[in-house]
Amino acid sequence: MGSVTKVVLAYSGGVDTSVCIPYLKKECGVDEVITFAADLGQGDELEEIRIKAIDAGASHSLVGDLVQPFIEDFAFPAIRANALYEGKYPLSTALARPLIARELVKVAKQAGAEAVAHGCTGKGNDQVRFDVAIGSLAPELKILTPARQWSMSREETIAYGEKFGIPAPVSKKSPYSIDLNLLGRSIEAGNLEDPMVAPLEEVFAMTSSIDNAPDIAEDIEIQFEAGNPVAINGVKLDPVTLIKEANLLAGKHGFGRIDMIENRVVGIKSREIYETPGLLLLIRAHQELESLTLAADVLSMKSQLERKWADLVYQGLWFSPLKDALDAFIDNTQSCVNGLVRLKLFKGNATVIGRSSSNCSLYLSSLATYGSDDKFDHKAAEGFIYIWGLPARIWALVKDKRGV
Repeated sequence: MGSVTKVVLAYSGGVDTSVCIPYLKKECGVDEVITFAADLGQGDELEEIRIKAIDAGASHSLVGDLVQPFIEDFAFPAIRANALYEGKYPLSTALARPLIARELVKVAKQAGAEAVAHGCTGKGNDQVRFDVAIGSLAPELKILTPARQWSMSREETIAYGEKFGIPAPVSKKSPYSIDLNLLGRSIEAGNLEDPMVAPLEEVFAMTSSIDNAPDIAEDIEIQFEAGNPVAINGVKLDPVTLIKEANLLAGKHGFGRIDMIENRVVGIKSREIYETPGLLLLIRAHQELESLTLAADVLSMKSQLERKWADLVYQGLWFSPLKDALDAFIDNTQSCVNGLVRLKLFKGNATVIGRSSSNCSLYLSSLATYGSDDKFDHKAAEGFIYIWGLPARIWALVKDKRGV
């Protein structure tokens, strides 16, 4: 530890990461702490956060605008992968961690730092995501984790910070732990730790309640090109603006709330509440368009690999050879995922009511129709069924001979 003179710290402006600054200097022997705060569209006043880091003892306080790469390089691949961890959670928080780790490594190399640091505790998923991502990108860098070492309660942490001029929170602390970015919010702790307690409306900020959602349904259309969403209701939008618009539309109608028991990387179960209105809406629409444009065997295999893709991202393995290989498969499937999906938003639901693709649809009306335009060869079905069912009939004959 004594060989570490300069550290880049992932900084949020909260008590824990603020206390990390004097702790690294006084307890870990670090001479210089550079902080890095990521703008992921969370809406925080980042200039105030930058100044707060300087006041806490940082030599330099950097803020990075990562909103565009967050959406283009991380959210859009997740949409193409229909990524839902355990079939429910669209990874809104997990997707941000490899991006922050990548920037931490970049800043550390530019500054000539020997180590990076973060304020994650030893109980959550983010410590795994940061440590593994940083180790994959720059194994030569040391990783310092003050919050895993200091064993202080929150009250003790606040008192420690006050000794170095870090003010205690002036407002009543919320019982909830909340993480926020442009893709959504995650909420845990407080009374939510009881899996039988329904979340109060106070925990939600991006989605309307069912009672407050409009009483009139709204139909919307989402256009995709090569698997990426590019327009809503006929209006072409840049990726960041498109996510914002999807959040507003879905959130207004109360769509995008998730309440789940989640299996963390560290082996424990936790109760998590998520709000991910836009991301969940876009994945739902993308899944539907794929049902129209991808062959059955490709859909079947992709659905299996999507689950693995989501697992890898959740577990902090964004920068891994298997993730790269899955990306190659998924990207190869997306060239013909072009078209429109129409959905009806109403009282917490997003129901698909239409889908079309002008040049990639595998739905042929001449084969699907039961009308006079039917081109399907019905006579061919008899021979197909005979061959298709032959193994089952052979098994039945042999079983009868054995008296089973």
